[in-house]
Amino acid sequence: MQNFWAELRTQRWDDHRYYHQSRINQSLHLLSAISFLIAYVMMFTDPVAAALIGWLVAMVSRQSGHFFFEPKGYDEVNQVTHQFKEDVKVGYNLRRKVILHLIWALSPALLLLSPTLFGLLSPYSGGGAQFVHRVGEIWLVVGIGALLFRTVHLFYLRDVQTGLVWLTKILTDPFHDVKLYCKAPLYLLRGELIDPMADLSGDTHRA
Repeated sequence: MQNFWAELRTQRWDDHRYYHQSRINQSLHLLSAISFLIAYVMMFTDPVAAALIGWLVAMVSRQSGHFFFEPKGYDEVNQVTHQFKEDVKVGYNLRRKVILHLIWALSPALLLLSPTLFGLLSPYSGGGAQFVHRVGEIWLVVGIGALLFRTVHLFYLRDVQTGLVWLTKILTDPFHDVKLYCKAPLYLLRGELIDPMADLSGDTHRA
């Protein structure tokens, strides 16, 4: 278990220092984390609504920060290229995220082709509210499937512990992000667009 928690700290460290230098990205991650925590609570009473919040608010805000605001040039703090960071990313790097979000965005089109999803789901009358509910069901499956797919994939690429650590990291990221980025909007209001990460500069080669 000691190795498990040590690897979890390492994955969190690398995720922060490599992929969360923009204060806008950090602020969007704070919004995303709060949205995910709301979705977590709603999972117990309305999983479909939780999936809609998770994808439409939490994931859109989270990934917008990565795609549009995070620097993609040479990383002076960590002294690595953007391509290096993409290559060593344990979870979904930007290329994998594009594929995942294409699946997410195009999945509702399946309902237009077959409202019962080719017999996998029960028929519905086709009303707007029921269509949204059915989309939420599909997105719930896409979300769970994406987590399980990458976890099992890491079992083969790395080892079982790496996959389980990554899954634990993803599920607990909302709690960790609230703590880590709660002050990001304040820094942003002060005009600081990039986190100087002065406290990390002396440990850039940590494993």
